[in-house]
Amino acid sequence: MATRVLQRVSNGLYLANNMASSAGQAVILSRGLAVSSTRYKEDSWFKSLFVRKVDPRKDAHANLLTKNEESNLYKIQFHNVKPECADAYNKICEEILPSIHADKYYPCELVGTWNTWYGEQDQAVHLWRYRGGYPALTEVMTKLRQNKEFMDYRNERGKMLLSRRNQLLLEFSFWNEPVPRDGPNIYELRSYQLRPGTMIEWGNYWARAIGFRQHNSEAVGGFFSQIGNLYMVHHLWAYKDLQSRENTRNAAWQHEGWDEMVYYTVPLIQHMESRIMIPTKASPLK
Repeated sequence: MATRVLQRVSNGLYLANNMASSAGQAVILSRGLAVSSTRYKEDSWFKSLFVRKVDPRKDAHANLLTKNEESNLYKIQFHNVKPECADAYNKICEEILPSIHADKYYPCELVGTWNTWYGEQDQAVHLWRYRGGYPALTEVMTKLRQNKEFMDYRNERGKMLLSRRNQLLLEFSFWNEPVPRDGPNIYELRSYQLRPGTMIEWGNYWARAIGFRQHNSEAVGGFFSQIGNLYMVHHLWAYKDLQSRENTRNAAWQHEGWDEMVYYTVPLIQHMESRIMIPTKASPLK
């Protein structure tokens, strides 16, 4: 009899312990879920600072960002020149490029031509404009292949280069169209590799911000790529010298709204690069 009583008491204590243990686990699990849920909400809130909802578009980015009434196409060329050939390269460019620019037979214009000073060394940069878009580009390329002087120049130029690349660009509607200007000036080409899908957002911010950078007429042109490295933006600026560049850029921070523009556009950038360039004798942008 006593043995049975002890067994029942023992079984009761065991059951009570199991129930208490299960209840404790349930409380711990509940707390864990609550903490996990809180963390998830915090994490989602944090991510929302950097991930924006973009309204669906029913038109190409190019049509939303360019001057629709015009159809200018730009080509930017980057030529990496053998260091020992720099002077000879500049000489043949000065002989041939202005003649193409001045000849109305070719529907294109030389916007500017430069040598890099700071940034990627031993590099030449050329910027062309084709009024009439892709048909104008095709027409120029076809005609130049029949120009013996140009083909000789191209063959001789090839011996002086280590590598070359180009991009076809369109211009932002809210930037100035590049026009010839007197010098002497130095030019800065700031190139931004954007995250895919962020070009419209970039354009929306810069459409407001460009007004902060017009006070010293430093804004020359703004472009985005269509062929070549995609989601690439190029901003071209002109300054009297490096000190003028620093003063002008620092002054932008005194305008209300500039800091906000920088804050929101930095997360859109994957990579950025700056070149300080010196115009050559053949450049319309002096």
